[in-house]
Amino acid sequence: MRRVMSEVFGQTPVRVSRRGIFGASIAASSVLALASCSDDGGEEVDVDELSKGAMDDFAADSQFKATEPFSLSLLWTEWPELPITDSWQFFTEIEKRTNVKLETTIIPFSDAVEKRSLLISAGDAPMVIPIIYTGDENSFVSSGAILPISDYVEHMPHFQKYVEEWDLGDMIDNLKQADGKYYMLPGLQEVSVPVFTLIIRKDVFETVGGGIPETWDEMREALVKIKAEYPDSYPLADGFEAMSMLNYAAHAFGAQAGWGFGTGMMDDGSGKLQYTAVSAEYKEMVEFFRGLVADGLVDTDSLTAADDGSGGGSVTEKFANELVFAASGSNGTASDFAVALNETVGEGNYEVLQIAPPGGPAGMVCEPRNFWNGFMLNSEITESENFLATLQFLDWIYYNPEARELLRWGVLDETYTKDADGKITLNPEFRLDAFNINPDGETDIQKDLGWSNSVFADSTESRALKESYNTPTFVEYIDSVLATRTPRDPNPPAPLDELELEQAALLSTPIKDTVDTNTLRFIMGERDIAEWDDYVAELESQGLADYISLINGARDRFEEENS
Repeated sequence: MRRVMSEVFGQTPVRVSRRGIFGASIAASSVLALASCSDDGGEEVDVDELSKGAMDDFAADSQFKATEPFSLSLLWTEWPELPITDSWQFFTEIEKRTNVKLETTIIPFSDAVEKRSLLISAGDAPMVIPIIYTGDENSFVSSGAILPISDYVEHMPHFQKYVEEWDLGDMIDNLKQADGKYYMLPGLQEVSVPVFTLIIRKDVFETVGGGIPETWDEMREALVKIKAEYPDSYPLADGFEAMSMLNYAAHAFGAQAGWGFGTGMMDDGSGKLQYTAVSAEYKEMVEFFRGLVADGLVDTDSLTAADDGSGGGSVTEKFANELVFAASGSNGTASDFAVALNETVGEGNYEVLQIAPPGGPAGMVCEPRNFWNGFMLNSEITESENFLATLQFLDWIYYNPEARELLRWGVLDETYTKDADGKITLNPEFRLDAFNINPDGETDIQKDLGWSNSVFADSTESRALKESYNTPTFVEYIDSVLATRTPRDPNPPAPLDELELEQAALLSTPIKDTVDTNTLRFIMGERDIAEWDDYVAELESQGLADYISLINGARDRFEEENS
């Protein structure tokens, strides 16, 4: 089962397995530099005057239940393979526990971003707008259409508790717009590891390649050995038009690329921001991958076309037929590869492993810690008599540990059990196809009951909850990343005002197009790396200096105002 999802930046469609959705883990902070703002963020309201249904004693780790029932409108993105039904246990159970009836406005995933924008711009959006990633809020801030929620987080004790316990305070500060406020609340992750990295044939790397590579240089050495043993192979592949591989590789070279390119601006080491695509580090990364392609070590088709998993030369098919031995993917991709290998090599005759992103000249580093999707609120919520109760409900459903477990697994002792050590087991009559759990169960807790839905379940997670539905090999992957890789520091924020945001968009779009085109041309050998200076000159002729000056001006202003 596959679908197209939008990566953290809300810009690049990404095709991933449902079992491997998101994290789609890319440095969310890099997009914050293009945050827009309003002049004053609106006037803060007295929530105590809008407290109908609110609990007087609501506190962290407590169950929220409205003292009076109320309805809450919600924007619901519907995937074609998971149609929403009113009969889902999800809706009835949430209402039973909280006294809150969710009233959904449904938009199709195929054009969810456009539909969401139209609803907000027309003033027709529901009160709660989920599946929001950092940066998604930018275009709505200046109009006053969404709430500066930072004014009200004092009423959200679960959010405050886990921001502190998981040491996420600095990351939250980076959500601030130029007015010093933030307009969305993200999903919090106790541990953050790259979702996309390399999936390898562990057995082949150990017997032929000399072991599991820890760096890109070691990866190159292993690929050369594998190519010699399997001469018809092109052992390294991406499958995501180079966007995935360049994303996780770039950090090891001290650059940003692919899905993680963001605004193109990154810390130069002094607190200022430089344009990564003209840096020596970016050039070194391009030269490295050019060398791999030149030596026949890369499946170049996988750099120019997305892998839809349908066969006919897909990366999955090539992996199964021992033409590719390392490819970009998530834990879901690893499972897809294993299923395909069962049909060709045979179960028990191979090992598939998700490895930590290889290190490089910049060290054993990976992307910065990352947020998951969260939500923003229609600013009209401040006119609701249930405003405070709504804040409490959202604080519970997004950040309370028991609520998070409920959203993933359903009802304790009905759909699943939990032992004294906290291990969760899905009862045998139930299954979760999205993660290949209990495939013989009669009832799918996602499709039939609404649990593990992507609107709510794929957000805040403790490490224990993340591990509860993933495979043991993915847990090993988490351990390996945490033990051997250091997350790169997020880039310093440089939020732009409304006029600057328009200027930045006009400047950055043609520049970014030139970067994308020529990065791939250099790597594929269609343009000689000796023309690097000419490439830089082309960017400068498109206004690169003005763009850099604009962003650094915003950076200086933000630093001065928030120092």
